[in-house]
Amino acid sequence: MPPTIRQLRYLVALAEQGSFTRGAAAVEVTQPSFSQQIQLLETMLQGRVVERGGRTILTPLGRDAVAAARRVLVEVDGFAALADRRVDALSGTIRLGVSPTLGPYILPQLVARLHATSPTLRVHVREGMPSLLLEMLSDGAHDVVLLQLPVDQAGRHVERLFRDPLYLAMAADDPLRDRAEITTADLAGRGLLTLQAQYRMSDQVTALAEAAGAHVLRDYEGTSLDAIRQMAGMGMGLAFLPQLYVRQEIRPGDEVIARPFAGGRHYREIGLVWRAGAGRAPAFEKLAALLREVAVIG
Repeated sequence: MPPTIRQLRYLVALAEQGSFTRGAAAVEVTQPSFSQQIQLLETMLQGRVVERGGRTILTPLGRDAVAAARRVLVEVDGFAALADRRVDALSGTIRLGVSPTLGPYILPQLVARLHATSPTLRVHVREGMPSLLLEMLSDGAHDVVLLQLPVDQAGRHVERLFRDPLYLAMAADDPLRDRAEITTADLAGRGLLTLQAQYRMSDQVTALAEAAGAHVLRDYEGTSLDAIRQMAGMGMGLAFLPQLYVRQEIRPGDEVIARPFAGGRHYREIGLVWRAGAGRAPAFEKLAALLREVAVIG
């Protein structure tokens, strides 16, 4: 007998929760029933999918089985979501993956808007590095992801949302503090702080440094926008910070001053990405429209 959709969902829940108890709770069944279905899958596969013991760990067979189960469930969910092509697309549940350089600075406004306009919609949000977000999108763990572009478009639909202008952040006593706007020439010879290499902004800052005759301070790579803001405030270097971040986190009198670039020349491009041919594309398009709105008024 082939596996049932229910069994595949149980297997994925077991992998995600890391235990039979939490897995059963996640799919809202009793543990004996949950364990029985996993055992039936193991009988079918002729091998264990997890190691039994203090901690539930996937076996090599289990890892392959979970990956295959996720691919199947993506197609099943896409088929079931065909009904969402109707007018009321923003309903049910959407699993949204988001970069930590974006989520805290735009999602509160989005959630407030969705609560007012689409009260039946549930959005499950999970932050992660861009590469992991895209991997989880392909595996079906996310329905759609919000992150900085560009991304590999193979098998994905990329909806460009808006440009987020970059500001130059510096210590309050920096020589550039009196400039109303910054030019690329102002960066010559200066040290630039950046995020870890996993972020798109790291590549962007490296390219800008080369063009401006500046240098990237690799010994001080930040793990977050807050981290590079704090380093800039201590005079360790100059930092590029997005407008979404600046308008929420930097205020007059702070130890950090942020100045725009002349003509808005430097920016990051933000996009919403989902699997090509996704049945819920109309819902994701509505979500994209709302994100464009809150990015402007937020």
